[in-house]
Amino acid sequence: MQLDVAVVIAAWPQVLLLLTLPILVKFALVALLVRLFGGSPGVAIRTGIWLAQAGEFAFVLLSVAFTTGLLRESTLQPALAAMLLSLLISPFLIAQANRIALRASSQEWLQRSLQLQRIASSSIGRTGHILIAGYGRSGQALAHVLEAESVPYMAMDLDPDRVREASAAGESVVYGDATRPDALKAAGLHRARAVAITFDDRQAVFRLLERLRTMAPNLPVLVRATTDFELGRLRELGATEVVPEIAEGSLMLASHALALAGLPRSRIMRRVQLVREGRYQLLQGFFHGADDRAGDSIESEHVLMHAVGLSDGCAAVGRALGELDLGPVRVAAVVRRRGRTLDPEPDFVLMADDTLVLSGSPDQIGHAESRLLGHL
Repeated sequence: MQLDVAVVIAAWPQVLLLLTLPILVKFALVALLVRLFGGSPGVAIRTGIWLAQAGEFAFVLLSVAFTTGLLRESTLQPALAAMLLSLLISPFLIAQANRIALRASSQEWLQRSLQLQRIASSSIGRTGHILIAGYGRSGQALAHVLEAESVPYMAMDLDPDRVREASAAGESVVYGDATRPDALKAAGLHRARAVAITFDDRQAVFRLLERLRTMAPNLPVLVRATTDFELGRLRELGATEVVPEIAEGSLMLASHALALAGLPRSRIMRRVQLVREGRYQLLQGFFHGADDRAGDSIESEHVLMHAVGLSDGCAAVGRALGELDLGPVRVAAVVRRRGRTLDPEPDFVLMADDTLVLSGSPDQIGHAESRLLGHL
């Protein structure tokens, strides 16, 4: 409302200078600070681009400077126009930040290449698998049911803590952004039988559905919904099935995935009934990540999962599970030489380099881990 377009047109060289110079200075300053605090060159470049534009508070400063006589009208108008243009081009710069970082930083390009290589190496040889986007509670519940029925799956998640814990426990999960086409290709999208989207970020879900509709329009897509009004939008974007929340929602998602994997209906119903009879034990417990709330009441009432590796000096090595006093903690699986034993029997003898997947409350798991690694 304060902008005088005629003055701006007359002083366009000054507007251009006031537009480019602050952006370049802010970019250099932010990028330098990121590098000084240990950020990689790629992160520094992206952060610098994200924060280089003018902020809304600058308009307040300009107004105060003009009313107090620090700025003349001839200076105010070009500065105001430059800030408006800076805000207008901000979305375009942010959209290109990742591409610019990859081109400008060989280290960033190498890291991205290694990430895609890890995803591709994990998915090599997988055909007819279920691709799981997001490995939170629902994603893990789905993966556990698929594994129980020997249906191959491949999961991607952006929480490094969760991925590290789950992959150490022998689960097929890798760090990657499922909304990126290159990551989807590396995960074997065109060899997959179906895609299950389980994360909460609605905008990311919409982007992924649009990607899938373009890249694999005939591939069935299962989506977890949190509210009823999302159902129509998700179906419009190409979701084959939209399933509800919480435990029953996870169970329904698993049954749809098993059906798409080609299992007979009777076998699927039997698996669902077994899970229900076990009071959803197969769906209980999840690997904790940085985006899980520490004060979540559900987390405190139910169970977490945690992977514990055994070395030669651990007291549990050479002993059967039945001999160990782990209290209420359940040993959900034992990973040995890339093999995985679910719900091992009490006479299962532990060996060095085994990884135990413990299920229980945080305090219970801490007590059990100290007994496994220390002196019994």
